[in-house]
Amino acid sequence: MGEPVRIAICGKGGVGKTSVAAVMVNCLKGEPGPRRILAIDADPACGLSLALGVEVKKTVDDIRREVVSDAKRGAARPEPLTVRRIEHDLFDALHEQDGFSLLSIGRPEDEGCFCKVNSLLKDLIAELAHAFDFVVIDGEAGVEQINRRVMKQVDYLVAVTDTSLKGIEVARTIAHLALDNAAVDCRELGLVVNRARSEEEASMVCARSGLEAWGWIPEEEAVRRLDLEGVPLHALGQDSPVVRSVRSVLSRMITR
Repeated sequence: MGEPVRIAICGKGGVGKTSVAAVMVNCLKGEPGPRRILAIDADPACGLSLALGVEVKKTVDDIRREVVSDAKRGAARPEPLTVRRIEHDLFDALHEQDGFSLLSIGRPEDEGCFCKVNSLLKDLIAELAHAFDFVVIDGEAGVEQINRRVMKQVDYLVAVTDTSLKGIEVARTIAHLALDNAAVDCRELGLVVNRARSEEEASMVCARSGLEAWGWIPEEEAVRRLDLEGVPLHALGQDSPVVRSVRSVLSRMITR
């Protein structure tokens, strides 16, 4: 089985990165031909599951806490048995839906957690990803969390910003951490401007950021309304300007 295409989406809170990730998953599953898609909700806010209409019953951090709790009680198993248990629990935490599967990382780690368990979980998540063609990760603002809690390497790192100065600065910081400090290993990094009111406005944001532009997504009332009503974003039609724009961003990455 070949390597999956791994796409990580980061950005300042409130810029709409979770909506972008959800629409991206829906676009991928809507393409012709069999495609195995893994969505990873790595933001502690756990918004991707809501945007995709998935009820999460178990997270990766639930698994980690159970293993650490057993060790503290003196009930730890030999390492091979622990690995098999975690593998089983990961599959149990994999929420399979129509056209995709979702894995929720959960809340940030407690104080005093075991690095060995975290490293094992990360390795097993990377191994699990090989069963899929595409992996879409909705991360939080700092790319270090993707490296520390999800996987060591991604193919495409998408820095999402809105038109605000704060959003642009966070996108620039993400690029600095990824490219200069190697906080996460990525093949390519690009900027996507969300909620832009015109191509000219999006171009101004891209110029100010100094990052390579991979596209822009217009502001759309339907997305705001669906978010407000708690309706999954697959309710957006194929003629939605947001859907068309996200599909364009995807095609630019995948065909590069």
